[in-house]
Amino acid sequence: MAEIFVTNTDGLEEGAVKVIAVANEEIGVIRHKGQCYAYLNRCPHQGGPACVGVRMPKVETVLNDQQQFFGHRFSEEEDHIVCPWHGYEFNLANGRCIGDEAL
Repeated sequence: MAEIFVTNTDGLEEGAVKVIAVANEEIGVIRHKGQCYAYLNRCPHQGGPACVGVRMPKVETVLNDQQQFFGHRFSEEEDHIVCPWHGYEFNLANGRCIGDEAL
């Protein structure tokens, strides 16, 4: 895949999302925890603007010693982008869809 210049990230503040039109597509650039991530701003489910959705930690299931449900907690290591149209979640670090890695 060819590299293309999208934007200068020097002025992109922590937590900000900048959507840039490139050719016939939109690229979302996200600054999160000091890192910048760039993704196609189109959810593969039905084309929603995934990059402008909420960002939140992964929700993890907590099990007790007998492997019984004990509750939920937010991950300290993994953050997600949630598409605002239908709630599809994507790993912020690698872009993989949480519910269907084929997407």
